[in-house]
Amino acid sequence: MGATVVGCGRRRALVDETSDYIRGFGGTAAGLQLDIRDESAVESAIAHVLDRHGRLDVLVNNAGGQFFGPAELTTAKGLRTVLELNTVGMWNLTLAAATAAFLPQGEGRVINITVSPHNGIQGFMASAASRAAVENMTRSLSSEWGRRGVTLVAVAAGAFLTDVITTKYPAEMTDKWADTNSVGRVGAPEEIASLVGYLASPIARYLTGCVVTIDGGVDNGPPKEILAETR
Repeated sequence: MGATVVGCGRRRALVDETSDYIRGFGGTAAGLQLDIRDESAVESAIAHVLDRHGRLDVLVNNAGGQFFGPAELTTAKGLRTVLELNTVGMWNLTLAAATAAFLPQGEGRVINITVSPHNGIQGFMASAASRAAVENMTRSLSSEWGRRGVTLVAVAAGAFLTDVITTKYPAEMTDKWADTNSVGRVGAPEEIASLVGYLASPIARYLTGCVVTIDGGVDNGPPKEILAETR
């Protein structure tokens, strides 16, 4: 879409792989190894981007982590770990981008990737709690920074067919995910990528302080049985 992309991540190999993928399609991309929980490292990364590219227009906060298990087995340390990454780390990047770039230039866009459904997620209490905090952060900041040219949107994602889905969770759980939504399948990565591309574009500048849910209808609850066939 013409953007210069700077990707960040803890694992250098994956950051480089993403950059190479974008360049393979004729795009412009670079990668930085970064732990978003490290405030000083985040500030240095944003400073590097501004020094190298001159400005920053869009921040996509899509880092995250969670673990699966009963809530009663979640320790305080486990909860803090998830909150540090999903909520505090996201705030570190948002604050650094806003203070160094968006607010001074009077323009900026933040897209925060969260999760669906919003009625709670069995086995993922820590992740659900941390993402709920991000959604409220998105609304609060949009109210506070909107008149200063900074807009924020959250994207609540359902299940998408990525490597994480196929390798990190038990098949007996993931095999059932298609039955929990209205369309009867999990999403394709291209579907959420296209949404984020739209939200990052100037066309979507009037959208702020809201949550866009892309989950195949999971938020609507379990699919309703068809009681009678219409002929």
